[in-house]
Order: sequence, then C-alpha cells, then structure tokens
Amino acid sequence: MRLEKCYFCSSTVYPGHGIQFVRNDSKIFRFCRSKCHKAFKRKRNPRKVRWTKSFRKAHGKELTMVNMIDTALCISTLKSLESTETVFISFPRILHLNLKRKETYRSNTTESYGKKLFMSSRR
Repeated sequence: MRLEKCYFCSSTVYPGHGIQFVRNDSKIFRFCRSKCHKAFKRKRNPRKVRWTKSFRKAHGKELTMVNMIDTALCISTLKSLESTETVFISFPRILHLNLKRKETYRSNTTESYGKKLFMSSRR
C-alpha cells in the first residue's frame, strides 16, 4: 500500500482516495480532497493559505526541522571519530539541545498566545 502526499496541503492521500491531475509535461499532482484541487486550480499559494502545513511551517506555528541539518552534521562528525566513548558522551548533548529548542518554541508560542488574548480582552 503506497501512501502519497497531497501536493497542496501535504496530508496523506490513501489509495483510492483523492484526485490526481496530470499536466501536459506528465507531471503528476495528487490532491487529498476537492478543497485542495480547487485551490490549486485557482493558483493559490499553499504558503499563504492558512490551513496548509506549509503555511504553519513558514509562519512559525509548527516546530520545523531546521536544526536537523545541524544535528545531522554533528552525528556525521561523531561517526567519523574513532573512539566510541566520545560518541556516547556527545549524543546526550545533542538530545539536550533538541529538548532546549522545543522548550523555547513552546514558551515563545504560549507567550504570544497570552499577549493575543490580553489584547483582545482590552477591546
């Protein structure tokens, strides 16, 4: 069973579901529902449509994997080291950095949410 990604909103398209659009240059676009297909035909930008995953990532609503490149570089350098002791010493440091990044993301989002509530209650 092959699960595809919707071209517009990046959700999964299960076999037998959704719409498939094939362009003249044989590029295949798969859509999970008619909402995505209609938005694509209207030439909407997925990064500007609020309900798509690409909008959420572009506007900081979701935690993106930006630092995964840094983590991958750290891991690749750790693998290049010959002693296994340094790998086991450094790996908890990487996990600690990822946890710290998630905590700052959560605190930033909750602070901005609290400010929005405060501003809306003042009106």
